[in-house]
Amino acid sequence: MSAPLYNAEILRLAASIPFHARIEGAQASVEKRSPVCGSRVTVDVDLDGEGRVTEIGMLVRACALGQASAALMSAAVRGKGVAELAEARDQLAAWLAGEREAAPDWPGLSLFEPALPHRARHPSIRLAFEAVAEAAELAARGKAA
Repeated sequence: MSAPLYNAEILRLAASIPFHARIEGAQASVEKRSPVCGSRVTVDVDLDGEGRVTEIGMLVRACALGQASAALMSAAVRGKGVAELAEARDQLAAWLAGEREAAPDWPGLSLFEPALPHRARHPSIRLAFEAVAEAAELAARGKAA
């Protein structure tokens, strides 16, 4: 028997997104939207002089899976650099696509294992990770989106 797609932990995370407010004057902001379901995540970031995330703000308008993913991303993003965020984004995409067996090296992402066969749900799970990786890259280059 397979695990339910929307379990209690996903629903708990969806209801508890940290940093659920925008950063005024952020170094970079990026909005990502899933064309499949219409989920949308906007991420603002500030980086320190070494290119590591010091502040994050978000506006999340997504399904429970997208909200839970945003909660997991934002809970562990502080202190991460541009390369680490790009790697997490790429590992998540590869795992969801079936190109790697192990869940990404990011706290809690194995929670989405029941979503692996549900390809239509993958874009909303990836949104926050795509947005934060792009925003960090823009901030590091000194450009705002």
